[in-house]
Amino acid sequence: MSIWTILLLGLVQGLTEFIPVSSSGHLEIFEQAFGGMLDGSRPEDFHYFLELINFGTLIALIIYFWPRIKKICNDIFRKHNYKLLVNVIITCIPAGLAGLLLSDFIESNGFFSSLYTVAIAMGLVGILMIIADRLPHLAKLKSENHLTKPRALGIGIAQVFALIPGVSRSGSTILAGRVSGLDNKSAAEYSFLVSIPLMAAVCLKTLISSSAREYLFSNFWMLSIANFVALVSGFLAIKFVLKYLKRPGSLKTFGFYRVILASIVLIFVLIA
Repeated sequence: MSIWTILLLGLVQGLTEFIPVSSSGHLEIFEQAFGGMLDGSRPEDFHYFLELINFGTLIALIIYFWPRIKKICNDIFRKHNYKLLVNVIITCIPAGLAGLLLSDFIESNGFFSSLYTVAIAMGLVGILMIIADRLPHLAKLKSENHLTKPRALGIGIAQVFALIPGVSRSGSTILAGRVSGLDNKSAAEYSFLVSIPLMAAVCLKTLISSSAREYLFSNFWMLSIANFVALVSGFLAIKFVLKYLKRPGSLKTFGFYRVILASIVLIFVLIA
């Protein structure tokens, strides 16, 4: 890959991992629409590249939420308050199990990598975001600390759909959090907290593969550059999303973006 492709992929990963527009969907669109920019990279190499630049976005999350992580640990060890930790675990379980059981099937099935599937998933979730911003809270919760266990599980079940490219992990969990009674900003904060153990598990799973480790060692500097770009852009994306979602009706902005992009992709596919 050229340096410009590496920089662009790192930027796309960092921005779209946290802005609720689907990083997997954008990367799939990039791969299929601009495949010539990959300089003859084998599909499995490109797959490893995308998996290994998750480290940058994981580090961005840890850096941004480090004060919050320390507070959670303090609540556990000094105050014996396990509520938020238990809710995070409950939310992670459905997506964790689905990832273990279904991720290989989804990655190998052409239906899920089809631009039709990506565009439809992206558009449908975009429409749901627009609708959700017009609905009143089912129950006004002050923060994610007030989530009940059933609602935490509901967010976890919604997160399973993010295995489909175009849905968006952050988008599905923010939507579910919104329906559960959180405001947009609190739903996003909870979504990002929940993503830390899940992204760590994805990174660990990737490193278990001997082929992925071989690719990492052979392309260390290329991956280092991409991860640095993903880290910086991801950190800025987190700050932007949490600030922007304080505005009333802000979720629909991402919804309209998704619908417009989905329409463009469908037109592109139909005329190609």
